[in-house]
Amino acid sequence: MLIDNPIGAQIFADAKNPDLNTLWVTQSGFGLPERDYYFSTEQRFTEIRGAYEKHIDNVFKLAGRKDSAAVAKELMAFETRLAKASWPAVKLRDIEALYNPMTVEGAEQATPGIDWSTWLTQMTLPGSGQLVLTQKDYFQEVGKAINDVPLATWRDYLTLRTLDAYSPYLSKAFADENFDFYQRTLSGTPQIKPRWKRALGELEGSTGDLLGQEYVKRHFPPEAKQRMDVLVGNLLKAFDVSIDELAWMGPETKQAAHDKVRNFTVKIGYPTKWKDYTGLVVDKNDLLGNVLRARAVNVQRELKKVGQPVDKTEWGMTPQTVNAYYNPLANEIVFPAAILQPPFFDLNADDAVNYGGIGAVIGHEISHGFDDQGRKFDGKGVLRDWWTDKDNELFMARANALVQQYNAFSPIAGMNVNGELTLGENIGDLSGLAVARKAYQIALDGKTAPVLDGYTGEQRFYLGWGQIWARNYREDELRKRLKTDPHSPSEYRANGILRNMPTFAEAFDVKAGDKMYLAPEQAVRIW
Repeated sequence: MLIDNPIGAQIFADAKNPDLNTLWVTQSGFGLPERDYYFSTEQRFTEIRGAYEKHIDNVFKLAGRKDSAAVAKELMAFETRLAKASWPAVKLRDIEALYNPMTVEGAEQATPGIDWSTWLTQMTLPGSGQLVLTQKDYFQEVGKAINDVPLATWRDYLTLRTLDAYSPYLSKAFADENFDFYQRTLSGTPQIKPRWKRALGELEGSTGDLLGQEYVKRHFPPEAKQRMDVLVGNLLKAFDVSIDELAWMGPETKQAAHDKVRNFTVKIGYPTKWKDYTGLVVDKNDLLGNVLRARAVNVQRELKKVGQPVDKTEWGMTPQTVNAYYNPLANEIVFPAAILQPPFFDLNADDAVNYGGIGAVIGHEISHGFDDQGRKFDGKGVLRDWWTDKDNELFMARANALVQQYNAFSPIAGMNVNGELTLGENIGDLSGLAVARKAYQIALDGKTAPVLDGYTGEQRFYLGWGQIWARNYREDELRKRLKTDPHSPSEYRANGILRNMPTFAEAFDVKAGDKMYLAPEQAVRIW
């Protein structure tokens, strides 16, 4: 059973050999969301650090420690030391910097102090010949800490991580303390969810595929799948057209881009093979035991993948998840059944609304294959550079213009969107909506869209886009997302993109001086 600690472990395909699973080790084990929370001098972050130290104190008090305040100070200093060596969120997006495959012996030489061979044996992976060391300088500091931090401090630190992981399943005092810091303080959530919602969330996280089978039976009719097949097909055609229209890209790179589009794998609705939970024992009188056993089953399933061929049928989300994703290591786009519901997709709505909604989501995921990081993988999911130097330079000029646009957005006084952190998602939004509009034109097949409820087809297309981004944030949650989330706040996902669309300005007669107006020479088009 894995407890969050300074050495995180994930099993992914090898970026140079995406048909084979390998072990990626990553920085982990922090109680605060991102390294800036440990170092920012802004008042709110200073307050949060104080609240975190008090949380540690409270947790150890509940555990019966008399020296809880002293332990809290020591652990705060320990985490701050490791956080100083950790990578910031922007750097963590750089796949080329993260991909450092090494033999076990090579990793031990690169990070003195960490006995990777023993660590792998304890992880039940003694035969693993290599690993991907994602942040070498961070692990060098972990190695130093293993040698010079007292064993008692390490024990207290791991005790804290264990108690934080399982407090929601312990007594009310532990559950309330965990909620008070991680939800109320960090996100501004005023009250804990009802027990039935927490139970459902745990069931979703531990045995989500069992719920997924029932969800699909009840909420995903065959006609929804058929309509989605048509939508995805038109989006892929539209992206091919978009590549051909690019004035800034040369023929050699265009050929490779077309090859990548042709090699997309599309997964819609639900997996063809469900996860197996054989061996899971559930006892209605043993909540914590159930949680431990469920997580052990899931962890062991993951660990068994190391060194084995990648299962191309596997999904990274359950069908009941309202989301979608692009996996560059498989060059696949995946759309769970739950996102194929209003407001994203409505069987009873006309094509204009659906292409502006789910069509733009499909386009977004396709565009991730060509964002600032996804473009580093080819059509077979191999990390390699298939760009000419000139095309790379022109791409980055457009990407940097988008960075500057988003850097200027300020949802909280004194805090702006991080255009570098959100670049991949902003490219996905910008290109996805543009390609979805082309796909809508393909679906019209030369016909004129009717006017419905006083809105033209073009206007309904953009209304479909706008309505999928309706969202409210509490200020602390928004602050956290600005530091950690690669997605821009929803207001800018909607309006920040539309300002770059000349066809939006035409559809709604947006003029100079209007809030949504952006001079044509400032508008960014990438794909």
